[in-house]
Amino acid sequence: MTKKQEYTDDYRDKTLYIPGPTEVREDVLAEMVQPMFGHRMDRMTDLYTTIVEDTKEYLGTDNDVIILTGSGTAFWESSTLNLVDENILVPTCGSFSERHANVAERLGKTVDRLEYEWGQAVKPEDIREALETSDKHYDVVATVMNESSTGVRNPVEAIGDVVNEYPDTYFVVDAVSCLGGDYVDIDAHGIDVIFASSQKAFAMPPGLAICVVSDEAYDREIEKGTASWYGGFQRCLDYYDRKGQTHSTPAIPIMLAYRKQMKRMLEETHEGRAQRHTEMAEYVQAWAAEHFAMFPEEGYESKTVACIENTQGIDVAETIEQVSEEYDMAFSNGYGSQLGEKTFRIGHMGEHTVESITELTDAIEDVADL
Repeated sequence: MTKKQEYTDDYRDKTLYIPGPTEVREDVLAEMVQPMFGHRMDRMTDLYTTIVEDTKEYLGTDNDVIILTGSGTAFWESSTLNLVDENILVPTCGSFSERHANVAERLGKTVDRLEYEWGQAVKPEDIREALETSDKHYDVVATVMNESSTGVRNPVEAIGDVVNEYPDTYFVVDAVSCLGGDYVDIDAHGIDVIFASSQKAFAMPPGLAICVVSDEAYDREIEKGTASWYGGFQRCLDYYDRKGQTHSTPAIPIMLAYRKQMKRMLEETHEGRAQRHTEMAEYVQAWAAEHFAMFPEEGYESKTVACIENTQGIDVAETIEQVSEEYDMAFSNGYGSQLGEKTFRIGHMGEHTVESITELTDAIEDVADL
């Protein structure tokens, strides 16, 4: 049994280069210490309508936005409950896409996996073949946009174009580790549901789940007749239309931080923020090519999380520990038993820049004697 480990105040601050949470600006954190107010006050309406509408503007979408207290994981569950009667097609290419399939199975749905080797990307033509040849009707195709366990960025735009040819099949995208940093035109590619978490590329504290919902997905839930209570699209969106608030008590301090950060993101713009993330990704990929190798399939590298193949056989765990102790920087090992010491990961997301990422790679070079 786990024993209590008393939380103290003597931890050294570490600059975070992990796949999330990432660094949060001091002025954003400062927003969280405002005096508390009631979640049914006009002030809450002002706050919540601001962050919802600013998020819609930032993402350039006409679809509805839901922001709830919780992890993005909540929308794995709710999108499945809201949209799937029986059959769901889940392409799996890493830990998080496999977990999405597991969630659907635990909810009693029939899951067909389209399995890829870890490091490979989902191919739109394979989705088309699965939809055309299956003797089942799939209510949903569910794809991870950014498989942070392997550093793969799946081509959700092209996959969405394929799924759009099947009007009774809905397209759900887990963009937890990239939305807010990597650019995606949600409306143009018919993405019915796309969701993320605040602590990743949005560069906010953990605790909020952000979801964009199409009119078609909203209507589908109503037609289906059963849905998630907490994350039901109709319940959340109808309450917003009536009250401009959330149906349940939200994490108000984190929403205050969200408001501050979203204003900054609007100034940078969706396209500008995506360009900065692309520049960081290109830098890390070039550095990896010089010293190691990239793990993902070429041409499908993530814009927010680099998964680097340990071709030099360095002691990944020891390198992470030494960089942490000597430089107060934190990066990640490979995900799970499959990739453990075979890879390591660098989160280049949120408010990081090429300059701040270079500080980490210089530290890794020093510690690993590259």
